[in-house]
Amino acid sequence: MGIDFEAIKRKLERLSGNTRNRSSMWKPTEGEEHTVRLISFPDNDGQPFKELQFYYNIPGQRGLLAPSQFGKRDPIQDLINKLRDEGTKESYEMAKKLYPKMRIYAACIVRGEEDKGVQIWGFGKTVYQKLLSLMLDEDYGDITDPIGGRDVKVACNKNPGQQWAMTEVTPRGKSTPLTNTKTQAKEWLSNIPAIDDLFTCKSYDELSTIINNWLNGEETTSDTGTEWGSKKTTSQKPDTDNKKDDAYGSLDDAFADLMA
Repeated sequence: MGIDFEAIKRKLERLSGNTRNRSSMWKPTEGEEHTVRLISFPDNDGQPFKELQFYYNIPGQRGLLAPSQFGKRDPIQDLINKLRDEGTKESYEMAKKLYPKMRIYAACIVRGEEDKGVQIWGFGKTVYQKLLSLMLDEDYGDITDPIGGRDVKVACNKNPGQQWAMTEVTPRGKSTPLTNTKTQAKEWLSNIPAIDDLFTCKSYDELSTIINNWLNGEETTSDTGTEWGSKKTTSQKPDTDNKKDDAYGSLDDAFADLMA
C-alpha cells in the first residue's frame, strides 16, 4: 500500500494548528432565528449526518473521542467493562458516568453567511431525532437534497423558568434548490469539511495516562483534539436526554458553553 500523502498533509496541518475546525464550526445564537440548508455528508454509509461518541466526565478533559467507536483499543471502555463486571452499586454508578455521549454533526449552508461556505453544526439527540423524523415524513422527504430539498429554521430560545436554552428545528414551507447557481452548488458540495480533520483521537497510551491520573487523584488539563480551541475547563456532566445533571442540563448546553 502506497503512502497517503493527503493524510500526511492533514496531520501536518493539525500539528501546525492550521486546520479549519474553528472557522468551520457553527452554532445558533440564543434568542435568534436562523435559516440553514443541510447537506448530506458524502461516503457516509447512506446517512446524512455524522455521529461521534465522546467521554466527558473525566476532570480536566473537555471531551475525548472514544477510540472504541472506530474499532480501536480503548482503555476507558476497558475500565467501564471492568466496573460493570464488579457488579456493585458503586462500580455501576461510576461506569454509568463514564459512558460515552453521542454528538451529531451536520454540514450546512447558513443563509446570510453563504460567503463562509459549508459549515459544521453540532447538536444533540433531540434535534437529531427531529431531523430524522422530518426526513421520514413523506411531506418533506430528503431535506438535504440540493435540488428538491428545503431549508430549515433553527431557533435557540430559553423560556421563562428554564435554566437552559432549547434548540427547535422547523422545515420551511416549500422546497428550494441549494442555490440557483450550478457553479456555486458544485463548489459547496465539493468542499464539505471532513469530520476526520476536525477532531483528533488520542492514542491508547495517552488515554491510559489520563484515566490513571484521574483514578490516582491527579487531574490533567488538556484540550488537544477537541473542537473548542484553547479555553480550558474542568469536567462537565452532560446528559443526552435533557435531564438535570451536576453541571449541565443537556449535552447541547455543555457544547454551547465549551464553544463559546
